[in-house]
Amino acid sequence: MGSITLFNAKKIITMDPSMPVATHVAVRDGRILAVGGADCADQWGKAEVDNRLADAVLMPGLVEGHAHMMAGSMWDFAYAGYHDRIDPQGERHPGMTTIDAVIERLRAHAQTLDDGAPLIAWGFDPIFLSTERLNKAHLDAVASDRPVAVLFSNFHLMCVNSVALEQASYTAASNVEGVVKGADGAPTGELQEMAAMFPVMRRVGIDFRGLSQGRDTMRTYAQVCRLAGVTTVTDLYSSMEDEDIDAMVQVTDAADFGVRLVPALGATGANPEALAARVQAMRKRSTDKLRLGAIKIMTDGSIQGWTARVKWPGYVGGQPNGIWNAPPEEIFAVCEGMQKHGIQMHIHVNGDEAAEVALDALEAAARKHPWPGARHVLQHCQMMDADMYRRAAELGVCTNIFANHLYYFGDQHAELTLGLGRARRMNAVRSALDAGVNVAIHSDAPVTPLGPLFTAWCAVMRQTMTGRTLGEGQRITVEEALRLITLGAAYTLKMDAEIGSIEPGKYADFAVLGQDPTAVDPAALKDVPVLGTVLGGQVALL
Repeated sequence: MGSITLFNAKKIITMDPSMPVATHVAVRDGRILAVGGADCADQWGKAEVDNRLADAVLMPGLVEGHAHMMAGSMWDFAYAGYHDRIDPQGERHPGMTTIDAVIERLRAHAQTLDDGAPLIAWGFDPIFLSTERLNKAHLDAVASDRPVAVLFSNFHLMCVNSVALEQASYTAASNVEGVVKGADGAPTGELQEMAAMFPVMRRVGIDFRGLSQGRDTMRTYAQVCRLAGVTTVTDLYSSMEDEDIDAMVQVTDAADFGVRLVPALGATGANPEALAARVQAMRKRSTDKLRLGAIKIMTDGSIQGWTARVKWPGYVGGQPNGIWNAPPEEIFAVCEGMQKHGIQMHIHVNGDEAAEVALDALEAAARKHPWPGARHVLQHCQMMDADMYRRAAELGVCTNIFANHLYYFGDQHAELTLGLGRARRMNAVRSALDAGVNVAIHSDAPVTPLGPLFTAWCAVMRQTMTGRTLGEGQRITVEEALRLITLGAAYTLKMDAEIGSIEPGKYADFAVLGQDPTAVDPAALKDVPVLGTVLGGQVALL
């Protein structure tokens, strides 16, 4: 048995109903030994008092149930987004509100590159700009001697210049779904969804596996998490080879690696039996700080990119319905195979048609291969309504809802994609909770910035960028929101017995805060300062 460390704090919010609030927590061997007052650990022996957190408020370490490891590595490329963003070192990068500003930023970045090297940017979204849609002519003006590729903020679309189109052999004769063409029949440079994007990505060096698996990438990701108070985080679509897992085991095992990592293996195009065998082998390599054994299914695309699959009446601008990244028959086959072999699934569903297909597939799989406690998770769930949440509850299916979208895209969804009526019920956390669904909320970083307190604020306030409240009846309380970014998210990862609350037996993982999030005005929840984290009793202050 190791020594006992007794941390004292201004307040400890435990998420444990048997003792909701405390002032001290005792830690031994990386786990919580006791919680309460100054004498809580007396019966266990002498404790060494650690006063470093005495002026802080502690919560369970925050849990981000839907993010991507490339949230750190994307900063190797040029940022081209509309919103200000903060990089892993804490530096603010101003957003660009016109195409001219984006072109200027990209031209400046091109000057830093070797001759002929691809210029890659990320974070752009044309839905915020009133000018013509970004096209190859704009990017040809940035550079005509090298490929230029601009990933949209949703990572479901991109725009490229003429050089990149030529390298991918995209012409007026191409019939690949997602290669957008203009009135002249030639590609405009916009590419929608993975089948259209991958040929360009391979040629310009956008490698999602490389962006997610490097050792430095993992360490940068841990730094991003620490800035946000996160102690457990997902990488929710990973193409893991054996050498990648070797690296993850080694990097996460380091004493100074400050986060528990939960990757999910991407399932797109996979044979279900081969996929199941691969996941079962990977699961055996799990450790305290690396949890393997789940998969991720991509169904539809992005609402703001008009590639999500939506039900009647479709998009308000009359755009065609979206694109299936995996057709329904593949979704049914993978769901049945994973259910049969006891493998948890995370399923991307933005549009309500995609959510309905996923629920149908999960129900069919459960009828053939009953598995109580599967805890499959529908991810994003942006257009699910009350009847779909009731159905999810009946099936025991969890939902991880993209609350950040209310702020970042709520105005655009009300005006341009879905219309005000459906936008009011987007990301309907209240309906999900009332239906009895196990719920988490998330950022989908780097699509939006990693920051669970901001995500909680979004679910509480439902405020858009212009300050309007989008769906008053779908607001939740601060206490409910804090649960969703701790125990709620932990439940969706099947880790609620280990993390998510401050109670004896669980890992000593804490978020260190500068204010009490339950005492501030709900409108100020997003502004509660994060001072650092504690992982397994190891303190890492900012």
